[in-house]
Amino acid sequence: MNGVQNQVKAVFLDRDGTLNEEMGYINHQSRFRIFEFVPEAIKKINDAGYLAIVITNQSGIARGYFDEQLLQRVHDKLLNEASLRGGRIEKIYYCPHHPTEGIGHYKMDCSCRKPKIGMLKLAEKEFQIDLNGSIMIGDRYKDIEFAHRAGLKAIMVLSGYGIGEYTYQRFNWKEQPDLICENINEAAERLHEI
Repeated sequence: MNGVQNQVKAVFLDRDGTLNEEMGYINHQSRFRIFEFVPEAIKKINDAGYLAIVITNQSGIARGYFDEQLLQRVHDKLLNEASLRGGRIEKIYYCPHHPTEGIGHYKMDCSCRKPKIGMLKLAEKEFQIDLNGSIMIGDRYKDIEFAHRAGLKAIMVLSGYGIGEYTYQRFNWKEQPDLICENINEAAERLHEI
């Protein structure tokens, strides 16, 4: 599959604060609360012709707050919830590392921790993604940085940390989002605008 004509577009999604309530480290499955509009939003993304792919930092693993088995159960719940209304999350990529804190092989300065684009490069290769036609949606400035480093359009949602970061910190940002939305559901409805 060579050439852009064979490539697909993707919407890359941050997890915490974008798809689920921001609660710090999700160290128990009961603390993982998906926003009620997420299944509908994922379906809208798919219906607009995009793959939905989650890209998330999970340094709680490096810090020993939870293990990869818990993370897998949490992600299984997210995948199942997304499919309830006919939506599909193609894959969830996560970075379990931290450059200065952590235990064992998880303590490392890796290429996958956002805003670095290692996870995106894996997805690009695995799914033959056209990055120029793809979008990042997240609630943190690091998601906007990530998007710009990868050549993606960036939508910032005001859920999670979004409203605080956008209100008080945006004047110091080197890069600005292409679009601001209340939440992922509104972002999914407005993909055509960017």
